[in-house]
Amino acid sequence: MKLTHFGHACLLVETGARLLIDPGTMSDLDGVRDLDAVLVTHQHPDHLDISRLAALMSANEKASLVVDADTAATVEGLPAHVVVEPGDRLRFGERESEATVDVLGGLHAAVYGDVPGCLNVGYLVDEGAFFHPGDSFLVPPSDVDVLAVPVDGPWLKLAEAVDYVRAVDPRVAVPMHEGETTDPAKYCGMLTAFAPQTKRLVRGTSTDVRP
Repeated sequence: MKLTHFGHACLLVETGARLLIDPGTMSDLDGVRDLDAVLVTHQHPDHLDISRLAALMSANEKASLVVDADTAATVEGLPAHVVVEPGDRLRFGERESEATVDVLGGLHAAVYGDVPGCLNVGYLVDEGAFFHPGDSFLVPPSDVDVLAVPVDGPWLKLAEAVDYVRAVDPRVAVPMHEGETTDPAKYCGMLTAFAPQTKRLVRGTSTDVRP
């Protein structure tokens, strides 16, 4: 499996199929091609850049657009999309290199006080090869090999990210959701100090994360 971090929460997962997760406003989307699916965890702009979505889908005509129920209203008028809920299983790619995606989750992590919440789904690829939780600390019901872990945001503190890695106990933890930090390397370094399986991806560079 190969991963490419395009900034913040946006990751390209290649397991035969090419799956792009959370193309948001802080992500580099120019030139991303040959996608089988674009998966959106929730409606917030840092995870879904509506202004660039139409162009992204136009450049990837065979790709399916997958969104949660809260996000569906924001993509009306764009290419046909699939609305998912926890418990759904999707398949993408050619039969000989097919990827399965299980939809997990429920709600976005509480931001602060009475700030309204929204739905948030996580995507478990190939029965645990990779998990993207969106803006949540959801622990999947089965083992995870590579976990994308948020490291910054108004709804979390770094100690919670450490606790999350320890709860899931993946072979590799990939930091993400760092787009608003002034020093992402520092955050990743602090996570590594407490979760040594942390592996920071070089933005825009494909990395093989197989055992």
